Amino acid sequence: MQGYRGRWALILGASSGFGAACARELAARGMNIAGVHLDRRAQRQAVADLTGELLEHGVEVRFFNANAAAAETRAAVTDFLRTATGGGKPPLGIVLHSLAFGALRPFTAASPAERVSREQLEMTLDVMASSLVYWVQDLLAAELLGGGTRIFAMTSLGSSRAWPGYGPVSAAKAALESNVRQLALELAAHGITVNALRAGVTMTPALAQIPGHERMIAVAEARNPSGRLTRPEDVARAVAALAAPETAWITGNVIAVDGGESIVA
Repeated sequence: MQGYRGRWALILGASSGFGAACARELAARGMNIAGVHLDRRAQRQAVADLTGELLEHGVEVRFFNANAAAAETRAAVTDFLRTATGGGKPPLGIVLHSLAFGALRPFTAASPAERVSREQLEMTLDVMASSLVYWVQDLLAAELLGGGTRIFAMTSLGSSRAWPGYGPVSAAKAALESNVRQLALELAAHGITVNALRAGVTMTPALAQIPGHERMIAVAEARNPSGRLTRPEDVARAVAALAAPETAWITGNVIAVDGGESIVA
Protein backbone atom coordinates (compact mmCIF):
# COMPACT_ATOMS: atom_id res chain seq x y z
CA MET A 1 0.00 0.00 0.00
CA GLN A 2 2.97 2.30 -0.42
CA GLY A 3 1.06 4.31 -3.04
CA TYR A 4 -1.73 4.98 -0.53
CA ARG A 5 0.50 6.36 2.23
CA GLY A 6 -0.64 9.87 3.07
CA ARG A 7 -3.95 9.50 1.20
CA TRP A 8 -7.34 9.47 2.86
CA ALA A 9 -9.62 6.52 3.57
CA LEU A 10 -13.30 7.20 4.23
CA ILE A 11 -14.93 4.62 6.51
CA LEU A 12 -18.70 4.63 6.96
CA GLY A 13 -19.45 2.81 10.19
CA ALA A 14 -16.04 3.42 11.70
CA SER A 15 -16.39 3.07 15.46
CA SER A 16 -16.57 -0.71 15.91
CA GLY A 17 -16.47 -4.07 14.15
CA PHE A 18 -15.17 -4.11 10.59
CA GLY A 19 -14.92 -0.33 10.32
CA ALA A 20 -12.74 0.08 13.41
CA ALA A 21 -10.51 -2.83 12.40
CA CYS A 22 -10.02 -1.35 8.95
CA ALA A 23 -9.24 2.06 10.44
CA ARG A 24 -6.49 0.48 12.56
CA GLU A 25 -5.04 -1.51 9.66
CA LEU A 26 -5.03 1.37 7.20
CA ALA A 27 -3.66 3.89 9.69
CA ALA A 28 -0.85 1.47 10.52
CA ARG A 29 -0.02 1.48 6.81
CA GLY A 30 0.09 5.28 6.68
CA MET A 31 -3.39 6.25 5.51
CA ASN A 32 -5.29 9.20 6.95
CA ILE A 33 -8.69 8.21 8.31
CA ALA A 34 -12.04 9.98 8.00
CA GLY A 35 -14.73 8.04 9.81
CA VAL A 36 -18.49 8.39 10.16
CA HIS A 37 -20.27 6.71 13.05
CA LEU A 38 -23.43 7.18 15.07
CA ASP A 39 -22.92 6.45 18.76
CA ARG A 40 -24.58 7.48 21.97
CA ARG A 41 -22.69 9.15 24.77
CA ALA A 42 -21.85 5.80 26.41
CA GLN A 43 -19.86 4.70 23.34
CA ARG A 44 -18.02 7.98 22.76
CA GLN A 45 -15.07 7.09 24.99
CA ALA A 46 -14.38 4.07 22.79
CA VAL A 47 -14.27 6.37 19.76
CA ALA A 48 -11.91 8.73 21.58
CA ASP A 49 -9.66 5.79 22.44
CA LEU A 50 -9.70 4.61 18.82
CA THR A 51 -8.82 8.11 17.62
CA GLY A 52 -5.85 8.25 19.97
CA GLU A 53 -4.68 4.84 18.81
CA LEU A 54 -4.82 5.88 15.15
CA LEU A 55 -2.99 9.16 15.79
CA GLU A 56 -0.05 7.20 17.19
CA HIS A 57 0.73 6.16 13.61
CA GLY A 58 1.39 9.78 12.66
CA VAL A 59 -1.64 10.07 10.39
CA GLU A 60 -4.49 12.57 10.28
CA VAL A 61 -7.80 11.44 11.80
CA ARG A 62 -11.26 13.00 11.70
CA PHE A 63 -14.40 11.31 13.03
CA PHE A 64 -17.98 12.52 12.51
CA ASN A 65 -20.63 11.34 14.98
CA ALA A 66 -23.58 11.66 12.63
CA ASN A 67 -26.12 9.70 10.61
CA ALA A 68 -24.20 8.38 7.60
CA ALA A 69 -27.45 8.07 5.63
CA ALA A 70 -28.30 11.76 5.98
CA ALA A 71 -27.67 14.22 3.16
CA GLU A 72 -26.29 16.84 5.55
CA THR A 73 -23.70 14.35 6.82
CA ARG A 74 -22.55 13.60 3.29
CA ALA A 75 -22.27 17.33 2.61
CA ALA A 76 -20.22 18.00 5.76
CA VAL A 77 -17.86 15.08 5.22
CA THR A 78 -17.46 15.89 1.53
CA ASP A 79 -16.58 19.50 2.33
CA PHE A 80 -14.00 18.36 4.87
CA LEU A 81 -12.41 15.88 2.46
CA ARG A 82 -12.18 18.41 -0.35
CA THR A 83 -10.16 20.64 1.95
CA ALA A 84 -8.09 17.79 3.40
CA THR A 85 -7.17 16.38 -0.02
CA GLY A 86 -6.60 19.69 -1.74
CA GLY A 87 -9.67 19.34 -3.92
CA GLY A 88 -9.33 15.62 -4.50
CA LYS A 89 -5.71 15.69 -5.63
CA PRO A 90 -4.93 12.92 -5.00
CA PRO A 91 -8.40 11.35 -4.79
CA LEU A 92 -9.50 9.18 -1.91
CA GLY A 93 -7.60 5.94 -1.68
CA ILE A 94 -10.33 3.83 -0.09
CA VAL A 95 -14.05 4.14 0.66
CA LEU A 96 -15.49 1.47 2.96
CA HIS A 97 -19.26 1.17 3.39
CA SER A 98 -19.80 -0.79 6.61
CA LEU A 99 -23.15 0.42 7.90
CA ALA A 100 -25.00 -2.08 10.09
CA PHE A 101 -28.18 -0.36 11.16
CA GLY A 102 -31.52 -1.86 10.22
CA ALA A 103 -34.69 -3.54 11.39
CA LEU A 104 -34.47 -7.13 12.60
CA ARG A 105 -38.11 -8.17 12.50
CA PRO A 106 -40.13 -10.85 10.73
CA PHE A 107 -42.12 -9.98 7.64
CA THR A 108 -45.18 -11.74 9.04
CA ALA A 109 -46.48 -12.03 12.60
CA ALA A 110 -49.80 -12.45 14.39
CA SER A 111 -49.56 -8.92 15.75
CA PRO A 112 -48.85 -5.93 13.47
CA ALA A 113 -46.65 -4.54 16.26
CA GLU A 114 -44.30 -7.52 15.91
CA ARG A 115 -43.80 -7.51 12.15
CA VAL A 116 -41.64 -5.11 10.16
CA SER A 117 -43.34 -1.90 9.13
CA ARG A 118 -43.04 -0.16 5.80
CA GLU A 119 -41.01 2.61 7.40
CA GLN A 120 -38.59 0.12 8.99
CA LEU A 121 -38.17 -1.83 5.77
CA GLU A 122 -37.49 1.28 3.73
CA MET A 123 -35.11 2.67 6.38
CA THR A 124 -33.09 -0.55 6.35
CA LEU A 125 -32.80 -0.48 2.57
CA ASP A 126 -31.85 3.19 2.61
CA VAL A 127 -29.12 2.89 5.24
CA MET A 128 -27.59 -0.44 4.27
CA ALA A 129 -27.88 -0.33 0.47
CA SER A 130 -29.06 2.91 -1.14
CA SER A 131 -26.73 5.10 0.90
CA LEU A 132 -23.74 3.60 -0.93
CA VAL A 133 -25.07 5.04 -4.18
CA TYR A 134 -25.69 8.47 -2.65
CA TRP A 135 -22.20 8.62 -1.15
CA VAL A 136 -20.59 7.68 -4.47
CA GLN A 137 -22.69 10.26 -6.31
CA ASP A 138 -21.65 13.07 -3.96
CA LEU A 139 -17.99 12.07 -3.73
CA LEU A 140 -17.73 11.75 -7.51
CA ALA A 141 -19.39 15.13 -8.06
CA ALA A 142 -16.89 16.65 -5.62
CA GLU A 143 -14.02 15.10 -7.63
CA LEU A 144 -12.92 13.07 -4.60
CA LEU A 145 -12.96 9.76 -6.48
CA GLY A 146 -10.54 8.99 -9.28
CA GLY A 147 -8.02 6.59 -10.73
CA GLY A 148 -6.95 4.07 -8.11
CA THR A 149 -9.82 4.65 -5.68
CA ARG A 150 -11.03 1.38 -4.17
CA ILE A 151 -14.64 1.19 -2.96
CA PHE A 152 -15.69 -1.69 -0.69
CA ALA A 153 -19.10 -2.55 0.76
CA MET A 154 -19.66 -5.08 3.53
CA THR A 155 -22.22 -7.75 2.71
CA SER A 156 -23.10 -11.12 4.24
CA LEU A 157 -24.27 -14.58 3.29
CA GLY A 158 -27.69 -13.32 4.34
CA SER A 159 -27.97 -11.73 0.89
CA SER A 160 -28.86 -15.17 -0.46
CA ARG A 161 -29.93 -17.08 2.67
CA ALA A 162 -32.88 -16.78 5.03
CA TRP A 163 -32.70 -16.49 8.82
CA PRO A 164 -35.49 -15.77 11.31
CA GLY A 165 -35.96 -12.03 11.77
CA TYR A 166 -33.22 -11.17 9.24
CA GLY A 167 -35.51 -10.47 6.28
CA PRO A 168 -35.16 -6.67 6.09
CA VAL A 169 -31.36 -6.83 6.34
CA SER A 170 -31.22 -9.76 3.92
CA ALA A 171 -33.13 -7.73 1.34
CA ALA A 172 -30.82 -4.76 1.89
CA LYS A 173 -27.71 -6.90 1.45
CA ALA A 174 -29.04 -8.32 -1.82
CA ALA A 175 -29.72 -4.77 -3.04
CA LEU A 176 -26.27 -3.67 -1.86
CA GLU A 177 -24.59 -6.36 -3.98
CA SER A 178 -26.63 -5.25 -6.99
CA ASN A 179 -25.58 -1.64 -6.37
CA VAL A 180 -21.94 -2.74 -6.23
CA ARG A 181 -22.20 -4.39 -9.65
CA GLN A 182 -23.86 -1.35 -11.22
CA LEU A 183 -21.37 1.09 -9.72
CA ALA A 184 -18.48 -1.10 -10.88
CA LEU A 185 -19.84 -0.91 -14.42
CA GLU A 186 -20.28 2.85 -14.35
CA LEU A 187 -17.00 3.71 -12.59
CA ALA A 188 -14.65 1.41 -14.51
CA ALA A 189 -13.91 4.11 -17.06
CA HIS A 190 -12.71 6.33 -14.19
CA GLY A 191 -10.23 3.71 -12.98
CA ILE A 192 -12.30 3.14 -9.82
CA THR A 193 -13.04 -0.37 -8.57
CA VAL A 194 -16.09 -1.40 -6.54
CA ASN A 195 -16.35 -4.73 -4.72
CA ALA A 196 -18.46 -6.26 -1.97
CA LEU A 197 -16.71 -8.17 0.81
CA ARG A 198 -18.71 -11.06 2.24
CA ALA A 199 -17.35 -11.75 5.69
CA GLY A 200 -18.09 -14.96 7.51
CA VAL A 201 -19.87 -14.95 10.85
CA THR A 202 -17.94 -12.45 12.96
CA MET A 203 -18.25 -11.34 16.57
CA THR A 204 -19.34 -7.72 16.17
CA PRO A 205 -21.93 -5.53 17.91
CA ALA A 206 -24.17 -5.98 14.85
CA LEU A 207 -24.08 -9.79 15.13
CA ALA A 208 -25.19 -9.62 18.75
CA GLN A 209 -28.42 -7.92 17.64
CA ILE A 210 -29.51 -10.74 15.30
CA PRO A 211 -32.17 -13.02 16.81
CA GLY A 212 -30.69 -16.45 17.47
CA HIS A 213 -27.13 -15.31 16.87
CA GLU A 214 -25.83 -17.85 19.39
CA ARG A 215 -26.92 -20.68 17.11
CA MET A 216 -25.47 -18.85 14.12
CA ILE A 217 -22.11 -18.73 15.90
CA ALA A 218 -22.24 -22.42 16.82
CA VAL A 219 -23.06 -23.45 13.24
CA ALA A 220 -20.29 -21.28 11.80
CA GLU A 221 -17.69 -22.62 14.23
CA ALA A 222 -18.68 -26.18 13.40
CA ARG A 223 -18.63 -25.79 9.61
CA ASN A 224 -15.68 -23.43 9.07
CA PRO A 225 -12.75 -25.49 7.74
CA SER A 226 -10.39 -22.97 9.33
CA GLY A 227 -11.75 -23.95 12.75
CA ARG A 228 -12.81 -20.50 13.96
CA LEU A 229 -15.05 -17.54 13.28
CA THR A 230 -14.01 -14.74 11.00
CA ARG A 231 -12.39 -11.80 12.82
CA PRO A 232 -12.66 -8.11 11.93
CA GLU A 233 -8.90 -8.11 11.44
CA ASP A 234 -9.25 -10.73 8.68
CA VAL A 235 -11.44 -8.33 6.75
CA ALA A 236 -9.13 -5.38 7.45
CA ARG A 237 -6.16 -7.23 6.01
CA ALA A 238 -8.22 -8.18 2.96
CA VAL A 239 -9.13 -4.53 2.39
CA ALA A 240 -5.47 -3.53 2.58
CA ALA A 241 -4.46 -6.30 0.18
CA LEU A 242 -7.20 -5.46 -2.31
CA ALA A 243 -6.12 -1.81 -2.31
CA ALA A 244 -2.85 -2.72 -4.03
CA PRO A 245 -2.29 -1.32 -7.55
CA GLU A 246 -2.09 -4.89 -8.84
CA THR A 247 -5.80 -5.42 -8.09
CA ALA A 248 -7.04 -2.81 -10.56
CA TRP A 249 -8.70 -5.50 -12.71
CA ILE A 250 -10.79 -6.87 -9.82
CA THR A 251 -14.14 -5.10 -9.76
CA GLY A 252 -17.85 -5.84 -9.52
CA ASN A 253 -17.39 -8.92 -7.36
CA VAL A 254 -18.68 -10.37 -4.13
CA ILE A 255 -15.48 -11.58 -2.49
CA ALA A 256 -15.77 -14.07 0.38
CA VAL A 257 -13.53 -13.31 3.37
CA ASP A 258 -14.58 -16.23 5.55
CA GLY A 259 -11.83 -18.86 5.79
CA GLY A 260 -13.88 -21.15 3.55
CA GLU A 261 -17.02 -21.07 5.71
CA SER A 262 -19.39 -20.56 2.77
CA ILE A 263 -18.09 -23.50 0.71
CA VAL A 264 -19.05 -26.14 3.25
CA ALA A 265 -22.49 -27.73 2.84
